[in-house]
Amino acid sequence: MSDSAAAGVPEPGSGSARRRSKAAGSATAEWSFPADPGAVRTARTAVRRVMDDWGLNGAADMAVLLVSELVTNSLRHASGPIGVRMVLLSSDGLLVEVSDPLPDPPLERDAAPDDEGGRGLQLVACSSRRWGTRRGKSGKTVWFELSVAG
Repeated sequence: MSDSAAAGVPEPGSGSARRRSKAAGSATAEWSFPADPGAVRTARTAVRRVMDDWGLNGAADMAVLLVSELVTNSLRHASGPIGVRMVLLSSDGLLVEVSDPLPDPPLERDAAPDDEGGRGLQLVACSSRRWGTRRGKSGKTVWFELSVAG
């Protein structure tokens, strides 16, 4: 995915919190969450509401799960605001982006059976139709696409 395809990602620290519904003619939603543990729950709630508003209930559980994993990763490794952006694509897909101020890309690894962490990116890789990372002006974005075809 090119940087231009994801232009408009809220830069971490922007403090923006915008939500636009599909019904209003725009198929994007975006938020900036503080880097505190409550951000994970708030992000899950926000994503679920938008998925419901957009009539994408069949993909809602997976979108919520993957956003939860990526926001949790951001909280563990970064110390700044976390941006979440959702875009309904014309190709029966949903693009979800999670941004934070840490420039280093996350590393996918094989977790040992007793490891408490290390499975989030594996889950994203296995559950999305494609995913990736990119550096921004002040941090990075991890993105994934889900199929939302009926």
